[in-house]
Amino acid sequence: METSITITATQINYYFVCHRELWFFSHQINMEQNSELVALGKLLHENSYLRENKEIQIGSIKIDFIGKDRIVHEIKKTPSIEKAHLWQVKYYIWYLKNLGVENVTGELDYPKLKKTMTVQLTADDELEIQKILEKINQIINSEEIPPVINKTRCKKCSYYELCYI
Repeated sequence: METSITITATQINYYFVCHRELWFFSHQINMEQNSELVALGKLLHENSYLRENKEIQIGSIKIDFIGKDRIVHEIKKTPSIEKAHLWQVKYYIWYLKNLGVENVTGELDYPKLKKTMTVQLTADDELEIQKILEKINQIINSEEIPPVINKTRCKKCSYYELCYI
């Protein structure tokens, strides 16, 4: 687990969304405090699953909440970047497994949509996570900022001004 000690689940998520965003975030260039979409996501998080003890910090990860039977939950607004969400939960499971916590599964919760997706970690996923961690370390240790990706989602990104203005 050496390469992942300081890697957060947010960095895993950003790896799948935008390497440039990952680089900015990893260099403490944070624009999310100005984002209405991030604020809406936080509001949804705060007002969902009110009976749960939320934001459980374990090392470099912060899990939204842990339910019965060792199920880690990640609350999201929409599944628009579901692959990133999926790998974020897989990372939680992998991270906990590497701490000796066995039989952990995950769920992606989209309360606005009343949708839940079960997440499992396979042996292939564990190998893939090792590769992802190596690539993340390469990106964040690079002196060059990754290029702009020019996707539709860029217009809603909190880093938009850094990339396009």
